[in-house]
Amino acid sequence: MSVFPYSYKMIEWFGITQNVSTYAGMLITAFAFAEFSTGMLWGRVSDRFGRKPVLIMGLVGTALSMICFGFSKNLWSAIVARALGGLLNGNVGVLQTTVAELVKKKEHQPRAYSIMPFVWCLGSIIGPAMAGALAMPCQSYPTLFPPGGLFEEYPFLLPNLVCVVVLVFGILNGILFIEETHPERKHERDRGREIGEFLLTKLCGEACGTSDHPEKVQHVSGSINKLDHRDPPPGYRSTESSPLLCSSPAPQLVEDTESGQSRENRSFDVTFSRQVILVILGYGILAFHSVSFDSLMPVMLSEPSSSQRPILPFKFTGGFGMTPKTIGFMMAFQGVYSMIAQLWFFPAIVKKVGTLGAFRSVMIIWPVLYFLVPYLVLLPTNLQTIGIYAALLTKITFHVIAFPSNAILLANAAPSKSVLGTINGAAASTACLCRAFGPTISGSIHSAGLHAGYNGFAWWLGGIICAIGAVEAYCIQDTDGCKENINDKVEDQTVCEPLMVSSVDEPNTKIPSNTIIDDLDLNVDVKLEQH
Repeated sequence: MSVFPYSYKMIEWFGITQNVSTYAGMLITAFAFAEFSTGMLWGRVSDRFGRKPVLIMGLVGTALSMICFGFSKNLWSAIVARALGGLLNGNVGVLQTTVAELVKKKEHQPRAYSIMPFVWCLGSIIGPAMAGALAMPCQSYPTLFPPGGLFEEYPFLLPNLVCVVVLVFGILNGILFIEETHPERKHERDRGREIGEFLLTKLCGEACGTSDHPEKVQHVSGSINKLDHRDPPPGYRSTESSPLLCSSPAPQLVEDTESGQSRENRSFDVTFSRQVILVILGYGILAFHSVSFDSLMPVMLSEPSSSQRPILPFKFTGGFGMTPKTIGFMMAFQGVYSMIAQLWFFPAIVKKVGTLGAFRSVMIIWPVLYFLVPYLVLLPTNLQTIGIYAALLTKITFHVIAFPSNAILLANAAPSKSVLGTINGAAASTACLCRAFGPTISGSIHSAGLHAGYNGFAWWLGGIICAIGAVEAYCIQDTDGCKENINDKVEDQTVCEPLMVSSVDEPNTKIPSNTIIDDLDLNVDVKLEQH
């Protein structure tokens, strides 16, 4: 996001004067295509080695990419730098996987899945504003950055360096404080968290440490001050939210029934079931038309008004002739509203109509917005601004409901938590590919439509694609399983009611009512897979 404000100026600084907008779009597309090519790979790596290493690697790759981008002196080096960032960053899918593994109760999913888009919206406001203010500092702040220095030779380095500083803080936070959520890797020793816990305890005492596990702090202090190779104490490990209740092994109801080897050998058909593919397809459709909306709206706001007489109902052209400053204010207002809607509006809607109901409702109504937006130019001048804000806020409302709902549906459709990384990686790759093509296709159709005298061609195409997504949404099912809430005071053995679950070899296999669960989180969630 921080590249957007100065990408046009950067292309001009490279000495390119023709088709500047096309080359500026190439900088954006390079990242999306590269991220598409490695998204599923990073998901599989996270399934094998854990979520935390991949998340940290993504931040390191982004930092390296931004340093290279800031030092770029020609178009192709800038494109390579952007592509490098996409190749080394698979954090979108892995973050969704991490959230899915952290949330134990299904009723907590709406709130949890609204936090990540909230932070994204916050960054989308601060990042572009900061980048636009710090780009070409020798021209903007000559007293602070006199000519002849490093920032005159590399006028777009400063905003990238500031982003790198933020990324370094993110990397340190990840190493020291983020816990592993992978079902198998989370029990392994995490030396980074040991050091983080030790530092917190030294800086602000026991209150900042892990009060419910004081033995961890004692171990960290001892392990740093001296090492006893004869009898090493247990290391710091990410723990479940509640302890194991039985010391003897017992059958597991959900994903843990599979051995590590069988998880690795899981076939494509099992991992990418019909429901998983449908949700990923819905995600791609959503990404395509949503990013097309985002790219078309600033163009329409910038285009001059038309003096031609409209021939209703479809033949008319023109825009609003707004300045970049006015458009920027509208985008910032849109971002602020998005943060509010993510935290409060989305959870309330899902609580009322359910995740699948919210997703379907939005996809049904959204095409109407695409059909109406081009007609805003025909409104009286005193009503145009109101109409634009209404369209922007409606779009953001749909956006903050549809994307988290889709992420929740994808997590619920996964046959096993052990393949969540692969599934979310595939979803992220699909979305990246659609986001790469969306602006290019919609922009080309919009240009062709204007030459033919039709302002709404690209918008109506977006509406058609959205309508296809609405039909596809009714093929999606929100898979749900047995969920048994466990109080703080539980018996040593818990019995689950008889369930019908699907497997590859024996569909509709019964789990008898006397099955014993020995590894309890706050709740037991068995997902029913439809084959």
